[in-house]
Amino acid sequence: MTPHATPAHTPKTFAAWLREQLLLRGYPERGGQRQFAADSGISPATVSRLLRADGVPALDTLSALSEALGVGLGDLLVRAGILTADDLADAAARPIHPASITPEQAARELGITSEPGIATFKRMVGGLRATEPSDRRASG
Repeated sequence: MTPHATPAHTPKTFAAWLREQLLLRGYPERGGQRQFAADSGISPATVSRLLRADGVPALDTLSALSEALGVGLGDLLVRAGILTADDLADAAARPIHPASITPEQAARELGITSEPGIATFKRMVGGLRATEPSDRRASG
């Protein structure tokens, strides 16, 4: 390992980190696991599995942990060994291009599913796009 290399995150290191987080938040060794499960909405079996380092957590579990612990989902993805810190930095640096999603897709993502609603949304987007300077649309 080079002097600046970050140690690999594994289920074992994630379990140790999670155990430490629970203690820091006032969940004792005895009974704290069950209380954290109740407080976070994560099943007691899942919390137990995480603390035993039994596999990689599912994304929905990490999302619930993110909310319960007040820790960014990206940080949890790295700590769980799903992404490296470099992967996360690369993903954050990639620009999101509005042209990569159609107005129809955007409408559906926003919960607009009726044909009249989608048609209205498309007209609205078209009108807004028409007000944008053409050089800004090209750069993104």
